[in-house]
Amino acid sequence: MSAALETGGPAVAEAAFAASRGLFEQVTTDLTSPDAAALTHSGLEDLLAARMREVTRQLFQDHLDLRAVRERRAGQVVDETGVERTRIERGRRRILATVFGKVTATRIAYRAAGSADLHLADAALNMPAGMHSLGLARLAATESARGSFAEAVDYVNALTGAGIGHRQVQELAVAAAAGINAFYQALVPEPCTDAALLVLSADGKGVVIRPEALREATAKAAAAKSGNKMASRLAPGEKTRACGWTPSAPNRPPPPPASSTSSAPAVRTAVGRR
Repeated sequence: MSAALETGGPAVAEAAFAASRGLFEQVTTDLTSPDAAALTHSGLEDLLAARMREVTRQLFQDHLDLRAVRERRAGQVVDETGVERTRIERGRRRILATVFGKVTATRIAYRAAGSADLHLADAALNMPAGMHSLGLARLAATESARGSFAEAVDYVNALTGAGIGHRQVQELAVAAAAGINAFYQALVPEPCTDAALLVLSADGKGVVIRPEALREATAKAAAAKSGNKMASRLAPGEKTRACGWTPSAPNRPPPPPASSTSSAPAVRTAVGRR
């Protein structure tokens, strides 16, 4: 963290990203050099991919440093068990491996004897339990599913420069799949109760009607025809479809009670029961 930031003076916001600006200006200076003018388009791609990754990483770091300067002690910090953290320790650091590279987060630790330290800044940043960011973990899990762990390691390191190892990629992929059983279990529909209404809908086209079920006029017309027998239940090209579902309860208030002196409430009640 720079000295200008540590003083917390009026130029904090301006000085927060001085390192990032310096790196970006260095990149622009290098691009104007004779060496850059001799590069091919692929050479420029490689140069900018490496240099701008570092610029982005430094932007991330500068932002975390600015957060650390602006963090103030909370009035009262109590955990979910009711234990209050009465002491603090400033300058507590942790490393975070991101898709841009490793950065360091500095924050206040809230402490109490016999209890684990709490870091409110970690909660605000939604920090992972381990060192690797959620973005890096997502990338490792995605690439592991596409091929081998060794291929995932090579791709992740080539894209991010994170220097992640085979075992770390494997652990991140396994952790990402920890909730897969619960996910598919949630897709299993729950059994209906006796109060649930089961609705069936069918397309009647192609359904052969038994002769005794025909209407009188239709039965006479069918008897007048000859050679109308089918070899199968459906004629060529005919199909039937059916589906069933349980509708959800309508989102509307219950109807008012019927009145013996007026017919209007009774009408509203009948409409509400449809």
